[in-house]
Amino acid sequence: MADNNQTQTTDTNTTTTAQPLSRKAKFLAILGAMGPGILTSFAGNDAGGIATYSTTGASYGYGMLWTIPLMCLLLIVVQETAARMGCATGKGFASLIRERFGVRVSAIAMLSLIVSNFAVSLSEFAGIASGMQLFGVPLQVSVPVTAAACWMLTMGGSYHRIEKILLSISAIFLTYIISAFMAKPDWGAALQATFVPTISNDLNYVSLFVANIGTTISPYMIFMVSSNVVEKNLDASGIPAQRADNTSGAIAAELVSWFIILTTGTVLYPEGVQVNTAADAAKALVPFAGENASILFAIGLVGASFLAACVLPGITASAVCEAFGWERGPDRTWQEAPAYRGIITAMIILSAVVVLVPDIDLFGIMMVAQVINGVILPILLVCMVIIASSHFIMGKYANGRVWNFLTWFIIILVTVLTAIMFVLQLMGY
Repeated sequence: MADNNQTQTTDTNTTTTAQPLSRKAKFLAILGAMGPGILTSFAGNDAGGIATYSTTGASYGYGMLWTIPLMCLLLIVVQETAARMGCATGKGFASLIRERFGVRVSAIAMLSLIVSNFAVSLSEFAGIASGMQLFGVPLQVSVPVTAAACWMLTMGGSYHRIEKILLSISAIFLTYIISAFMAKPDWGAALQATFVPTISNDLNYVSLFVANIGTTISPYMIFMVSSNVVEKNLDASGIPAQRADNTSGAIAAELVSWFIILTTGTVLYPEGVQVNTAADAAKALVPFAGENASILFAIGLVGASFLAACVLPGITASAVCEAFGWERGPDRTWQEAPAYRGIITAMIILSAVVVLVPDIDLFGIMMVAQVINGVILPILLVCMVIIASSHFIMGKYANGRVWNFLTWFIIILVTVLTAIMFVLQLMGY
């Protein structure tokens, strides 16, 4: 009896002490799996996104803050689905497209992605150049140095190391929150505008609304989330962590967008100051919010553009190599993955060279990227929902009815907004 009691006591003690360790291990596992969703969300707040949000605040004050919760929901649905696909199948989105829809569809999607991402990459280098010029650094210096830094970081040799560095760079977005507080906004009015929509039939208002949605969800985001999940060797057990990662990432990124609109809406809108770029917004803040707020805004622009400039070549190369079954990954050598490293190198060098060309029409290039994104995004979203809804591919992790409804709602919304965007562009808005 004594032995039995001793055994029972030992078992009870073991159970009691093991429980906290189990919870700790589970918590650490969740933290270890996090990163892809946060990084992708912040990469979306690039030079083009900051310019769009700055223009929104300067043009309509707090009037479009209500779009932020909507965009946050859309971003969560898309990124969670992409991450779940990667975890459930162990394959990135490009591989799943090839297997489900064939090589031809995959090749067309990859070609469109290359053109689109290259155009967006140009805008990132342009954003860095314009931001650094506010500090007196000529683009002939800032662009080559940035290109070299992006190349060395992307070729860093370890996905986990690169991810940690890029996540650290994401802290630069805090500058927008600080600059918003320095602007001394009307918090009550801002919160009311966030939860009480203001609808307008002004075509410029509609155009900016379309731009806000378009800059929130980009085609490369779907590939980036799923590819990063695969790079981290996550499986179905990582789905809860990825859900937390993508939800928290979307909320954090959209909070930054909210503060950008808040800052320009507080400072520039009452003065009637109109801006077309993020650099314009940073310069315009000086006489109204002070030089410190302007500096913080410019630092945020440079950091955000650098983050996206580092991400885009890698995700483009990864998607293309994945689609055609080529070796990929920052831990692969030139001999092992020539296409992967070659695409990254070519994309960075060409982006830097084009931005250095005198009198280049960067705005026109960005418009081409927007058109391409507008065309391929609904198509990619349809591919995504078909794959994510398939029990044959996803097993028990396939979309449920609610998630299917939300995804199709996004597809219809994006398609309608894309059509509106084309019409507005033809009308000159």
